[in-house]
Amino acid sequence: MRGYINSRRHFLQQLGLSIAATSLGTPLRAGEAPAVVNPRATDGDERFEPNWDERLTITVGHQDADLIGRDDRVLQAAVDYVARLGGGTVHVLPGTYTLRSAVVLPSKIRLLGSGAESILTKIPSDVVDLAADSDWYDQEITLQNAKDFRVGDGIVLQSKNPDNGSQTVIKRTLVARSGNRFKLNDGLRENLWLTGKPTCSSLFPLLTSEYTADVLIENITLEGNRANNENFNGNYGGCIFLQDCNRYTIRGVTARNYNGDGISFQICHDVVVENCHSHDNADLGMHPGSGSQRPLIRNNKMERNNLGLFWCWGVKYGLAEGNFIDGNRSYGISIGHCDTDNVMRSNEIRNSGKIGILFRDDSRGQDFWANRNLIEGNRIFDSGGDDGIAIDITGKTKDVRIVKNEISETRMPMQRTAIRIGEEAGKVELTDNRIEGFASQVVDQRRSS
Repeated sequence: MRGYINSRRHFLQQLGLSIAATSLGTPLRAGEAPAVVNPRATDGDERFEPNWDERLTITVGHQDADLIGRDDRVLQAAVDYVARLGGGTVHVLPGTYTLRSAVVLPSKIRLLGSGAESILTKIPSDVVDLAADSDWYDQEITLQNAKDFRVGDGIVLQSKNPDNGSQTVIKRTLVARSGNRFKLNDGLRENLWLTGKPTCSSLFPLLTSEYTADVLIENITLEGNRANNENFNGNYGGCIFLQDCNRYTIRGVTARNYNGDGISFQICHDVVVENCHSHDNADLGMHPGSGSQRPLIRNNKMERNNLGLFWCWGVKYGLAEGNFIDGNRSYGISIGHCDTDNVMRSNEIRNSGKIGILFRDDSRGQDFWANRNLIEGNRIFDSGGDDGIAIDITGKTKDVRIVKNEISETRMPMQRTAIRIGEEAGKVELTDNRIEGFASQVVDQRRSS
C-alpha cells in the first residue's frame, strides 16, 4: 500500500508540473521567470496593465467640448484632471490656443490634437528690469514696470552672477501680486541682485515637464510666434522642452517658428520622436539633450532651422533613421561631446548651410569626442558654400564607421569636399560610399601630420 501511495503522489506531482508547464507555454529554463499573461490591475503594479477597451477622454475646445476655453488654463485643467484619475487622453479640438504660461504635462497622459487645426501659440514676450534685490531664499520679485504681466504668467528671470560672471536662468510662474511686486510659485535659490542687471521676460516653452514618464504628445501644432519673442536658450525652452523625463513619445507634431529650439529634451531616456515636422525655428530643430539615453528619432522633417539634429553631451545608444533634414542654415547634423554608440541611418540631408554632418571637436577632457558612431545609408546632397564639406570629422574622434552613403554635389565642384578627416582623428572606416561632384572626395589630414 505504501508503494502505491508513493507512486500516486509522484504521479500527481508530475501532473501538476505538466499542467503548469502547459499554462506557461514552452518549458522554462533555469533562472527564467514566467511570462505575464492577461494581467490584472493590481495596486502598485506600474509595470503591467490590462489593455482596456476604453479609457478616460476629455475634450478641450472653444465650444462643444467638455472643457471650454482658448488658453493655457483650460489645457492645464484638462491634463491635471485626467492625471488625477490615473491617466487618459486630453483631446484638443480645432482652434488656436494662446498661452501665457507653459502647459505642464503630468505622467501617464496622452495629449492629442487635431493636426493642423489645433494650434498652440504664445503671447509676444516682454522684458523688464527688476527694481529691487532678491536673495536666493526669497520667493518674490519686484519689477520696474509690470503693466504687461499678470498673475498666472510663465516667466524667465535672467541675471549675471555677481561672483563669477556666469548667466543665471530661473523659470517660474507669477502666483500673487501687489502692484509691481509678485510672488513666485517656488523659491529663487539664486541671488538676483541689481548689480547683475536682472530681468524678467514672458518666455516659456509651450509644452514642458520635469520628472514625469509615460506620456504621448500626438498630432498637434505648436507655433512659437518667433517674430514677436526674444530668443530663449534651448537648454531651458522650445516648442517642447522636457527635463529628467522617461518614456515620452512625440508623434505627428509640428513645432515651428520658435525663437529657440523646436523640440528639446535634457537627461531624458527612451524618448521617441517620430513623424514630426520641426521647421523655421531660430536654433535647433531637434535637440536630444545632455545625458539622454536611447533616443529614437525617425521619419521626421527638420527644415530651415539654424541646425537640424543636434546630439548634445553624452547622448548614447540613439537612433536617427529615415529623417529628411533640409535647408538648415549651419549643419544638418551635429554630434560631439561624449555622444557615443549612436546610429544615423537612411537620412536625407540636403542644402546644409555649412556642413552636412559635423563631428565636433571637444578637447577639454581626456576623451570627450563622438566615438563609436555609425553613419550608414544616408543621402547627403549640396552641403555648404564654395568650400563646403558633407562630412567633417574633427578632433580626436575615433572608431567611426561611414558605410554605404550617397554623398553628392549637384552644383559646381568649386573647393568642396565630400569627407574630411582631421589630423588628430583616430580610426575611421570608409566602406562602399558613393561620392560624386566634389573637388575632393576624401581629404585625410592624418597622412600629412
